[in-house]
Amino acid sequence: MTDVLSEALAAGVERLSAWADLLDSINVFPVADGDTGRNLVVSLAPLRNRTAWKEDGKGMAYRLLLSARGNAGNIAARFFSGFLEYAIEKTAAALADGAENGRVQAWQAVADPKPGTMLTLFDALVESLQKIPPELNKEEIEAIVRHLAEAVRSTPRLLPRLQEAGVLDAGALGMYLFFEGFFFFLAGGDRESPFIPLQQVFPEGLSLPSSFSAFCPTTSGYCLDVTLRTKDSPGKVLSLLAASGESVVVSTDREYLKVHLHTPDAASVRTELIQIAEVLSWKEDNLDNQTEVFCASIPKSASPIHIMTDAAGSLTRRQARQFGFTLLDSYVTLEEQSLPETHLDPAEVYSAMRRGIRAMTSQASLFERHQVYAQVLERFPRVLYLCVGSVFTGNVTTARDWKTRHDPEDRLLVLDTGAASGRLGLQALAVARFAQVAKDGDSVIAFAQMLQNRCEEYLFPDRLQYLATGGRLSRTGALLGDLLHVKPVISPTPEGAKKVGAVRNREEQLRFALDRLSGILPQPAGKRLMIMLEYSDNLDWVNSEVREAFVLHAGGAEILIQPLSLTAGVHTGPGTWGMAFLTLPEEIDFVEAEQKEGFRRQAAKTRDGGI
Repeated sequence: MTDVLSEALAAGVERLSAWADLLDSINVFPVADGDTGRNLVVSLAPLRNRTAWKEDGKGMAYRLLLSARGNAGNIAARFFSGFLEYAIEKTAAALADGAENGRVQAWQAVADPKPGTMLTLFDALVESLQKIPPELNKEEIEAIVRHLAEAVRSTPRLLPRLQEAGVLDAGALGMYLFFEGFFFFLAGGDRESPFIPLQQVFPEGLSLPSSFSAFCPTTSGYCLDVTLRTKDSPGKVLSLLAASGESVVVSTDREYLKVHLHTPDAASVRTELIQIAEVLSWKEDNLDNQTEVFCASIPKSASPIHIMTDAAGSLTRRQARQFGFTLLDSYVTLEEQSLPETHLDPAEVYSAMRRGIRAMTSQASLFERHQVYAQVLERFPRVLYLCVGSVFTGNVTTARDWKTRHDPEDRLLVLDTGAASGRLGLQALAVARFAQVAKDGDSVIAFAQMLQNRCEEYLFPDRLQYLATGGRLSRTGALLGDLLHVKPVISPTPEGAKKVGAVRNREEQLRFALDRLSGILPQPAGKRLMIMLEYSDNLDWVNSEVREAFVLHAGGAEILIQPLSLTAGVHTGPGTWGMAFLTLPEEIDFVEAEQKEGFRRQAAKTRDGGI
């Protein structure tokens, strides 16, 4: 695999990742569950792994099979498994052969293939590559991308559901974004060169009308992604499952099969599968819940300024959708898997860490971060970026440098919050909710600036070994601390993470947190107090004992139960929990009583990781 091709593949995934939120927002086919962007990013994440190419293209097929999620993700993974068998040579002829091979495999993997999906884009890709001469140049690349854009524009004409909703197919658009980035780098494009604005390429079909929520089609049942080991042919499995559900996709690599389908009866499907194969992995999503959340999150009106923040703020994708803000992910690497932090299952990460597997964090590439900045400015007239504190990452400098070169109209404001994890998350939530009722963007900016000195956070690691692994503490100090059962209390501040205390057990941790909370009480009936309780792999304890103690001390406060950001969780380790609190000025009351009660109910339902 050439370095140029591996860089081009990584660029394709990173451009796709930057636009994943938009893809989710228009994902109405095959069901309106709003996860096409996320599933494509997770499914194609192995293509970002530049070191994996030291094996060969065939080794990547297995990685793609294991990572594939969702309808679009499984089809895309099947395409790239075939594509990379030939594309390793990088020539135009090899790319054409690879595209044809991938196209055939993608169509064959789907039980009921439909034109108007990414399959149509793969057809267009093959047509373009077969017409061009052996050498790729800038003009030929531009012609390919224009032809792919025409294929995306055709999707509403080919799929009635898309036409009714007034949007493009999310999967086809995702593949357009991928190949735009891919070919751009393959032709030697500069990382700073801008792409043609997406809304200029697609003037229509990039957003759902607010009225769509009134007739948004909800779907019951389950979305399954299952990895099997079997000697039976994929065709036999495909035939078996075609009668068990919809959106059936079956992919294969040697004796391994990946099955995706939507079914009303997950238990019956599992019974059928274990009779013909060994089940290696089983993931299921509740379609009732997903479609309900998607339909409820369609924006009714635009905020005067769009909010963007870092996922390091212990925030979830579901919250971003509910309150209409953008999250910029850091990456978590676990063995050979590297994914945006909000796309990983925290339970799997913490379980692996307890087994001794090292987890690491890293920033998104400069190219991906630049694409996210460009994406929000293309979609929104004005953006406030509540950035994780500059003492923790270089995101503030990166964003401001990009702004200097690409934002002459001063539409992106980069605010160094000095915060991380729950302290950042509470500020971002409060500002995003305020933006929904504010009359102008300047008042939102002033509100955000005012909150910076009104929030505190305390993190309670369970073991010191993880701080030592990440270089935050000496190994000798960690060993002695663990032997003596000493647990530090850490507070992320604008000057960095500081040790503010030491305790010996959970009871002392909770007492420390309540003592700090008592320092700001009483508030008038608790109406102006927001509290975030963060958990790692200790949700049951945090949601019961810790939450009950906080309700007793500040029962009128809004108490949120949140997963600790994996950026913080990887460095502090399993067993960590935290608490952050934010005091709002008396005159701010953007949360009605019934909304507060709704937050309390939702906080108790934390199975999906936050509200």
